[in-house]
Amino acid sequence: MLFAFSIAPGSSDDPDGSVSAAVAEAIRVVRASGLPNETTSMFTTIEGDWDECMAVIKAACEAVAATSPRVSLVLKADMRAGFTGQLTEKVERVEERLKSQP
Repeated sequence: MLFAFSIAPGSSDDPDGSVSAAVAEAIRVVRASGLPNETTSMFTTIEGDWDECMAVIKAACEAVAATSPRVSLVLKADMRAGFTGQLTEKVERVEERLKSQP
């Protein structure tokens, strides 16, 4: 299963409104989990089973909650039984199609 999510505090003490310090704490939790993961400018994606991924997402939310009394979570899941390695393989399949078609 793949879980793409974005966690952010509801407020920031940073003068320019940046939430990067709180987001970094959430990503630190994700990376420490040992699950396959990827972070882009808008989302972090992790791969694993339901229980282990949800535990990591919860812990990441708690890390952000330590910096703000309000936390926003956006979550999307791709549940496909019997498939692993999809964090990279889904992208590879699309790239192959782009190469083969003009």
